[in-house]
Amino acid sequence: MKAIALLLLVILPGTSMMALSTYYLFPEWTALTTSHKNFETLAKSPSATISQLFVAQSAENRHRINCFAEGVGVLLGMAIISIGIHGICTLPKNNQKND
Repeated sequence: MKAIALLLLVILPGTSMMALSTYYLFPEWTALTTSHKNFETLAKSPSATISQLFVAQSAENRHRINCFAEGVGVLLGMAIISIGIHGICTLPKNNQKND
């Protein structure tokens, strides 16, 4: 019964958190790659203004922070899963008969 409770209350929410964070991490990673290429192109362009560079750098930093946050969500979900698995593994065995 305790193993089922740990599975339902710890492992499954941790798995769903990890899956949800991973799901949102990949599109954000693609957006980060695109914004980095845009910033790099503007930085190499001699006709780019400081204002354009600031906007491009802000967009890149925004996506970088979002990727970091989603990555932390993935790691936190994995930590929650490992806590649940550890809890199941350390449950006492009731297979011994008391004489």
